[in-house]
Amino acid sequence: MCKINTKMKIGNRILSTEKKAFVMGIVNATPDSFFEGSRGGIERALQLIEEGADIIDIGGESTRPGFTPVSVEDEIKRVVPVVKEIRKHSDIPISIDTTKLEVMKACMDYDVQIWNDVLALSGKKENACFVAKNNISVILMHNGEGDIEQVNKELCATIDFALQNGIKKEQIIVDPGIGFGKTNEQSINIIKNTDKICNLEYPVLMALSRKRCIGEMTGRPAEQRLVGTVTANLISVQRGACMIRVHDVKETVDMLNVLKYLE
Repeated sequence: MCKINTKMKIGNRILSTEKKAFVMGIVNATPDSFFEGSRGGIERALQLIEEGADIIDIGGESTRPGFTPVSVEDEIKRVVPVVKEIRKHSDIPISIDTTKLEVMKACMDYDVQIWNDVLALSGKKENACFVAKNNISVILMHNGEGDIEQVNKELCATIDFALQNGIKKEQIIVDPGIGFGKTNEQSINIIKNTDKICNLEYPVLMALSRKRCIGEMTGRPAEQRLVGTVTANLISVQRGACMIRVHDVKETVDMLNVLKYLE
């Protein structure tokens, strides 16, 4: 077995694993997320922790194509009770999947470590200053069309904005945004070139789980994309991704455990 010790700074702590990548388990406290199996609350979160998740990512508003926007108040009502209940059982790092500063502020009493923002702080100085002041990690995602070159160019601009507003390099995680405006060909190209995402100068999160590009490659609906997802995640990890965001934690942990023995 290849000896692996993967480490990275998450918020105010150092997270480590003997796997080649960290597993972020998805909890969608929503009625309309594209994969029904991800919907739930504290029961789903505790299940994913039991299955071996390293991080729990909680969202209160779907980002699927054609999603229905949710008010700040409703999103807080969906997310905060789940965060609060998790803290009664576990000190696992918690990520909040939101575009709203108010939602992040409402969660801060419960020791959350990551802001996962599909709008990459929306270019707002107040959002960046909040991340910097609270010393939390931030996932800066590329949102829109683009091949690997365009994704890198635009991610670099977003990173520069973050750094100029007080966020430290070690607080930044990058996500190329598979499933957000990209063609199938662009998504495949990005997965194949994971090692070129910001030249791996920042930790790379890949969020491929059951997405449309997996369906395009396999010809299967979301409910039948587990094997395709695990395969794509394996490739992305071998090419440098250090965090993978998934619906299916148990199967992903199995894949990473086997990888320890075969690499």
